[in-house]
Amino acid sequence: MTEPVPRALIAEDEPLLAAALQQDLTRVWPELQVVAVVGDGRSAVRQALALRPDVLFFDIRMPGQSGIEAAAELADAWPDDQPFPALVFATAYDQYAVQAFEAQAVDYLLKPIQADRLARTVAKVQGLLAQRASAVAAIGAPPAAPSVALPSPELEATMAQLRALLGAPGVGTAPAAAPAAAATRLSVIQASHGTQIHMVPVAEVVYFEAADKYVRVLTAEREYLIRTALKELIEQLDPQEFWQVHRSTLVRATAIATVTRDEAGKQHLSLRGRPERLPVSRLYAHLFKAM
Repeated sequence: MTEPVPRALIAEDEPLLAAALQQDLTRVWPELQVVAVVGDGRSAVRQALALRPDVLFFDIRMPGQSGIEAAAELADAWPDDQPFPALVFATAYDQYAVQAFEAQAVDYLLKPIQADRLARTVAKVQGLLAQRASAVAAIGAPPAAPSVALPSPELEATMAQLRALLGAPGVGTAPAAAPAAAATRLSVIQASHGTQIHMVPVAEVVYFEAADKYVRVLTAEREYLIRTALKELIEQLDPQEFWQVHRSTLVRATAIATVTRDEAGKQHLSLRGRPERLPVSRLYAHLFKAM
């Protein structure tokens, strides 16, 4: 039986570096087929979902969406019945990034990429793919899908790594500086509407939701729009009071009434004071465990 050809996707916003990595991979892993090269995180997510590669090489600094954010979004949308691709990040030397990758045992390449380092990384990825192939061969046909789909332990481990990286100072969405002290946390939202500025107490906010260039601020009575980015709001709000449940959504913890899991394994929140049902990303599903 012919072994399947391993397939890879490269996400790198500098064309020369992307071409160099592809050439280096051809030398150290001739069997590898690079099925796509993209220059931003959003394109990486779209192409990876469409092509289902075995390996991802993601630059962590890309326009619009970082490699770590793209990997998290991809993991959230990845089918439960397929193994998540082996993930390798590439970065210029950065103290925060290196410390975070080492702490989470995540594969990474430092730019400019050295041949010996690439060879070691390739050998590690090849070993992982071989283990997966052996496991599938030993099991034979995949087991019947459960009535409620659940992520595999391997995908759960990847999600835990990505959560830690997204929260690492200077690497993911967390700032390099220390978070705001309680005394400097935001207490009032100033939302402009026409010629008026509405002073909205944070204590009345049920949830925040990023939407295009704005953030929606929803209380029990009405909705406001502000231009402050969700990332900036996260830095100014109490993380015990507002939980991030999706890359675009922050919810007041005490406003969550119930958490429901559907047949596809996706969680949704019902809220006190609002009629909407909010989706929970896989990345944040760990927040909701029965006590």
